[in-house]
Amino acid sequence: MTWIASHRGGAILWPENSPTAFRQTARLPVEQVEFDIHLSADGEVVVIHDPTLDRTTEAQGPVAARPLEALSRIRLKGTNGEAVPTLAAVVAIFAPTPIGLRMELKVGAEGVPYAGLLAKSAAVLAEAGLLGRTTVSSFRLELAAEAAADTRFGGRAIWLVSRQCWREAGMRGVLAAAQAAGVGAIAPHSMDCDEATVAACRVTGLSIGAYAGNGEETVRRLLGLGIDVFTTDDPVGALRLRQETRTPR
Repeated sequence: MTWIASHRGGAILWPENSPTAFRQTARLPVEQVEFDIHLSADGEVVVIHDPTLDRTTEAQGPVAARPLEALSRIRLKGTNGEAVPTLAAVVAIFAPTPIGLRMELKVGAEGVPYAGLLAKSAAVLAEAGLLGRTTVSSFRLELAAEAAADTRFGGRAIWLVSRQCWREAGMRGVLAAAQAAGVGAIAPHSMDCDEATVAACRVTGLSIGAYAGNGEETVRRLLGLGIDVFTTDDPVGALRLRQETRTPR
């Protein structure tokens, strides 16, 4: 069965990466919840997509420029006064559920990876007993490779392949790069995922997923391909479509 991951907690349905989105996702029979992590100025792991606060909060500037105490007073747009959550707070929401965590490693506003981000997140997850339920993803192959080599995560790492990378390297080039880096799973954009890609991944032993699984046509196509997992901003709709494809007529 193809797994469904609620992207940013279901960004079409609820404010992305918000406590509300995560609480709503925790009630769904999805297999994974996807979220993004950055470091605050004082080295705390926080959950927000962009390296800056401008788009999703009522503040401006780099996430990494503010300590956690200041971030805790910044409100997320579209919520009833909710603040940027910490990784620990998100983990606490999902700890009582069977849902797996799909944690994307982000980089700072200057495009530079955060020093110690993987180790700090691993410490939070270990304290909650959820390391074994966490998969790490990144658009940076070097960060995905770092996670794949980290025994604390048991090799559960995914390279998210941008459309530009897919065009420039081609399917064979992407698969070869993933294998050379020791990363056992790739996830191209849903539009770049087709039968040839799935077949090639099966032959090479790579797990194959996709991101941006939005819209009925796209979701039905991904389910028909039999990929391992895809992220979607509408987990409720994706779950309905998956149930329809499994229900005898």
